[in-house]
Amino acid sequence: MKHTIKCLLVFAIFLFQACSNNQKMEDTKQQNALIFPKGEKITNGNFIGDVWLSALVQPDSLNQNAIGSVTFEPGTRTKWHSHPAGQIILALEGEGYYQEKGSPKVIVRKGDAVKCPPDIPHWHGASVNSTFIQLAITGREKGETIWLEAVTDEEYNGGLK
Repeated sequence: MKHTIKCLLVFAIFLFQACSNNQKMEDTKQQNALIFPKGEKITNGNFIGDVWLSALVQPDSLNQNAIGSVTFEPGTRTKWHSHPAGQIILALEGEGYYQEKGSPKVIVRKGDAVKCPPDIPHWHGASVNSTFIQLAITGREKGETIWLEAVTDEEYNGGLK
């Protein structure tokens, strides 16, 4: 009896360590799979939900484009906003949404590219069930992003194109 309990205890410890090691390997594998670092959590109030930004290129006198890798947790989105010089979104991972004011919401998937026209209010973010990672290329030569009202749950959950 004592021998059986001892064997079960050793087996349970072995199983616990194996599961723990598998989780650590999975976490490392996921981090290594990212093209760019996840970056810093954004807390400026222009997003609904959890989002991270890795600022990759800052605009300067030679090139007025800002480039950032943005990670949206499922259900996270921007507020309505516009860019005086436009924006390009390149989907790197997951599934997201993009919508221009007055147009239907569209699904954006890994490998898709979206051109956000200058001065057109729009929003973008992750779908309900997927993390979404995008590369945002934003022209700054005509001014900074203009942030507008929050995207309502009704707008976020509304129909798809």
